[in-house]
Amino acid sequence: MPATPAIETNIWFWIIFNAVVLALLGFDLLAHKKGHIVKSGEALGWTIFWVSLSVIFGAGIWYIYGHDKGIEFFTCYLVEYSLSIDNIFIFVLIFTAFQVPREQQHRVLFWGILGALVLRGIMICIGAAAIKQYGWILYVFGAFLLYVGFKMIFAKDAHPDMQNTWIVRISRKLLPFTDKYHGERFTVMLPATPERQVPIEDAEPAAASGSTATVAKPAFRTIPAMPARRVFTPLALVLIVVEFTDLIFAVDSIPAIFGFTQDAFIIYTSNVGAILGLRSLYFLLAGAMVSFHYLKVGLGVILMFVGLKMLSHGYFHIKPVYSLTFIIVVLAVSIIASLLRKAPPAPDEPTLSGH
Repeated sequence: MPATPAIETNIWFWIIFNAVVLALLGFDLLAHKKGHIVKSGEALGWTIFWVSLSVIFGAGIWYIYGHDKGIEFFTCYLVEYSLSIDNIFIFVLIFTAFQVPREQQHRVLFWGILGALVLRGIMICIGAAAIKQYGWILYVFGAFLLYVGFKMIFAKDAHPDMQNTWIVRISRKLLPFTDKYHGERFTVMLPATPERQVPIEDAEPAAASGSTATVAKPAFRTIPAMPARRVFTPLALVLIVVEFTDLIFAVDSIPAIFGFTQDAFIIYTSNVGAILGLRSLYFLLAGAMVSFHYLKVGLGVILMFVGLKMLSHGYFHIKPVYSLTFIIVVLAVSIIASLLRKAPPAPDEPTLSGH
């Protein structure tokens, strides 16, 4: 029986898929043309829409290319979608730290995810080419995923200061930003300003007559004239942080996908499917992320499983259906355990013992 051809070799699949994705993004942009607060009902509807599209696409892969390719797609999609959930918590921290207006959050995520698709596509192509040329890279990926998974399980959660990260500091040094948001704009044109005098808050008054002579600090300082110029708004800074954050997460997630298949088309399409659904999932789960206490542990177990799978590559083969089953079970257990976990009492509430 002839071997199933790799989907990645058919250029028409790439062209058609990307054309459909661009059309869907255009539709999404028109649907959210006006900034508004995305409520739970709307977010649920869009989540079902994006997940359904991915399921239909995966079913098409299954029908055309057979059982193994279909399972490869759904496994990669589930892993990527699960790891993307971890992004949501970081997005919450970013939007809170920068006080992003709720009606503008979807706009940031839309353009952020559009950039993520391009960056991830480049990373996938580079990774696939590197693995074909240097097979030993799989073992490097495997060891890296073991480390990341172990760290995800045992490291204590830390809330970074999102306004003081090095990417924010560099961005502020290289680019001019306004202090205030300007609606949905990423840039704004500031009018020309003439030279002017502004008071200095810590100016010292001149010494009184007859006292020891001191030189008084000038009460005003001169601000030179500035021509009209285009500057970036805080919304643009948030977009930069979101893009960079997704790039960091992609360093973890993309090597994990190579543990299930080296077919670049399967990896790329499953990534795109998961990323497209991330925005609506954010608005659906953002307020409940604190409840998924054991999700990080489950994701860590999955990453360690993939790492071991990569390190054992060439010694024994784990069937795709077993990998998919393992991932589903781990995710289900971590989510159920999180929902069953009792929240600790608030500090100002008495415990059952009355102390």
